[in-house]
Amino acid sequence: MKPFRRIAPLLLVCAAVFAAPGAFASETLVRLATTTSTDNSGLLRHLLPQFERESGYRVQVISAGTGKALKLGESGDVDVVLVHAPKSERRFMDLGHGVDRRTVMENDFILVGPRADPAGLRRAASAADAFRRMHRAAHAFVSRGDDSGTHKKELSLWRAARVNVADENAWRLEVGRGMGASLQIAGELQAYMLIDRATWLFAGAQSELQLLYEGGAELRNPYGVIAVNPARHHVNYPGARALIEWLVSERGQSAIGGYTAGGARLFTPSAR
Repeated sequence: MKPFRRIAPLLLVCAAVFAAPGAFASETLVRLATTTSTDNSGLLRHLLPQFERESGYRVQVISAGTGKALKLGESGDVDVVLVHAPKSERRFMDLGHGVDRRTVMENDFILVGPRADPAGLRRAASAADAFRRMHRAAHAFVSRGDDSGTHKKELSLWRAARVNVADENAWRLEVGRGMGASLQIAGELQAYMLIDRATWLFAGAQSELQLLYEGGAELRNPYGVIAVNPARHHVNYPGARALIEWLVSERGQSAIGGYTAGGARLFTPSAR
């Protein structure tokens, strides 16, 4: 009986370890939900191999709109989110879904469209004026329509321009696609579109559209990174923290600032 008493506790420990979700195999795996812009622009393919080499963690990327990424965080299906919708991020934190939010980087949004520019965006005095001009022209406008950070920003800009797109939107097409796919559709339709500058710099050379309006604080596009709350879900919190700390470190910020396309910086590091 004595040998059995010595072995039994060991068997129980082994059973607990192998039954535990993510035991051993996933301790080095970090699940990151992020926006299509960070993926489509090539930024993650530039950053993550460096983080993986230095940390020993592996990162699995789930590319989705900000709304979907935050929902994955709410349900505990990922360990960390990298998104660009400050109001939604604050709500995510206020509801207790996330911890350790940090500002990482920013770029800005721009308006692109057909060379002929039937709405006259090149003459717009402000972003609100540009959106009112598009409304008056009723020329085709491609909307992400996917609850992404870009979609949320677009809706806020229509509101700022005092345009209710719910009332009349035959010219406004919600495609429910990521940034790269939406840009391709807009090009095929010769439509206007709101797009982040990073995706435009990375993919715009293949588009027939033109950059028509840029500038102004209202088009700023900040990105935040948030760990999913480990008190609510079985997540790889140490891995999430390691990724966050690397992104806001001198090495991570330097890597973000050093990523370019066509000689232009796509994202400006902004960790404080």
